[in-house]
Amino acid sequence: MDKIILKGIRFHGHHGVPEAERQVGGHYEINATLGCCLATAGSTDALTDTIDYAEVVTRIIEIGTQQSFQLIEALAEKIATTILAQFAVEEVHLIVKKLHPPIEQPINYFAVEIFRSNA
Repeated sequence: MDKIILKGIRFHGHHGVPEAERQVGGHYEINATLGCCLATAGSTDALTDTIDYAEVVTRIIEIGTQQSFQLIEALAEKIATTILAQFAVEEVHLIVKKLHPPIEQPINYFAVEIFRSNA
């Protein structure tokens, strides 16, 4: 299966278990791999025959910034189901990172990785 890879989609979102964390918000980064057939687009060189990457990025950022979830697992699930419903993809692989989470120990990020398909 062919893949479209979108790495480093960043936004400030309001997610977390404590209410204070949701109010202040934090920084997130999404890596998305979309499984689909790219043969037609490769032959025609037409945007209408592929997935508009900018549209996918816009949708991910809208979900991340306009909705609020306690868990990044729920954020990942919402993004995956939305991409599968709104774009001509067969499968989605996401890595959702919460950058510099507010915990005492120094850490770069927490992340979840999910795979979803229309099968």
